[in-house]
Amino acid sequence: MNYLGISYDYQNKPLLDESFVPFGVWAGAYLQEATRPFRVALERENGHVSVFSSFLRGEEFAEANFRYMERYVKFLLWSVGGWRVTVCGCRETAEKLKEHYRVGGERDFDARFELDVFERPFELVLCEEKDFPEAREQAKNIGGHLEGCRIGFDAGGSDRKVSAVIDGKSVYSEEVVWFPKESADPNYQFQGIVEAFKTAASKMPRVDAIGVSSAGTFVGNSPMVSSLFIKVPRDRREEVKSVYDRAAKEIGDVPIVVANDGDVTALAGAMSLNAGAVMGVAMGTSEAAGYVTPDGKILGWFNELAFAPVDLQDNAPQDEWSTDFGVGCKYFSQDAVIRLAPRAGIELEASLSLAEKLKAVQKLAEDGHEGARKIFVTIGSYLAHTLPLYARFYDLRYLLVLGRVASGVGGDLLIAECNRVLREEYPALAEKITVMLPDEKARRVGQSIAAASLPEV
Repeated sequence: MNYLGISYDYQNKPLLDESFVPFGVWAGAYLQEATRPFRVALERENGHVSVFSSFLRGEEFAEANFRYMERYVKFLLWSVGGWRVTVCGCRETAEKLKEHYRVGGERDFDARFELDVFERPFELVLCEEKDFPEAREQAKNIGGHLEGCRIGFDAGGSDRKVSAVIDGKSVYSEEVVWFPKESADPNYQFQGIVEAFKTAASKMPRVDAIGVSSAGTFVGNSPMVSSLFIKVPRDRREEVKSVYDRAAKEIGDVPIVVANDGDVTALAGAMSLNAGAVMGVAMGTSEAAGYVTPDGKILGWFNELAFAPVDLQDNAPQDEWSTDFGVGCKYFSQDAVIRLAPRAGIELEASLSLAEKLKAVQKLAEDGHEGARKIFVTIGSYLAHTLPLYARFYDLRYLLVLGRVASGVGGDLLIAECNRVLREEYPALAEKITVMLPDEKARRVGQSIAAASLPEV
């Protein structure tokens, strides 16, 4: 196979998407003859800086060089995040990249997202070696506090989950369908959060702390950008930023800690495994990812792999929000299931909600429908061919898969196919990384229980 003049090869193509061009596999082939070094630094809040190094091929590979550098930086923006990106080396390609990543440019969404999170203009700057910034990372501890009476809340795009947890044991859990992505009034989300908090509080003698797992990118407890508030007008941004703190005050003067749902997924895995080097991937309304280091800390990265590149094929599906093509949310979410359904010979009623469409496909898979089962096998293949990419940036020992897509027989098929492909094509990764599912109850409410452990009392 050939893409932009680079020959690459992989077997076990996804059953329902044989034109899939896995970025990690193509990048591996590209880098075999890449000798021109470049470095990238990303600066986040409080002066934290992450530094990465890679290479480009010769100038005769101009199109492939730009594609590689652009997708490489794109991945870093959504895995690490930063308001300033500094590039050193390969200046002619980096100049083109600078034009690409600006407000009003091709990657306007990315530039505006970073601006919204850090509330300062996004910059992509070029520099010489002497001016390149030094790395300043600061990993921090997360969660694992189990004592007392706690509320754990998991805010998803299709449903919200809450648990009442006493000394590390769940005494009550519930799931409620809601539609936060359809509401322009943040009072809808606020009232839903308060209702969940009060329900859990009613099941315990008192409330000592509240932990929240939520889709979005956070500074402190404030969702700076979140799909849950996608329709809320910008002039009501302050209401969104304070939504969780205000909801907690409805319960009383108790500590509350809010974390990205991906990090809580990873925390849930680390707690259940009593181990580090864990990536959690929740396949639900979108793809939520998080990571716990080998020594049980988090890096403070975005880990918004929903917007990180996965597929390079020319006709890759487009994400409606970011407007980019071939990014994770279209491969590891209910959107992937729904997108693949017609290819599997399944016609879903247009009147169904996205969550209902997913359930319909899952029911078919449970009943042995061959096409429905192929959908989950295809997603498992996507995951196996994407792990070489994730492993370039994260030290992985465990990959824990959660979320509605991983429920039932579909999850079993997905994991079985992922592990089979890893063994056949990436034996070194298969030996190093354990890809696994939690038990059924933990898949559905595990994040809310792990979220309860976030605050230290």
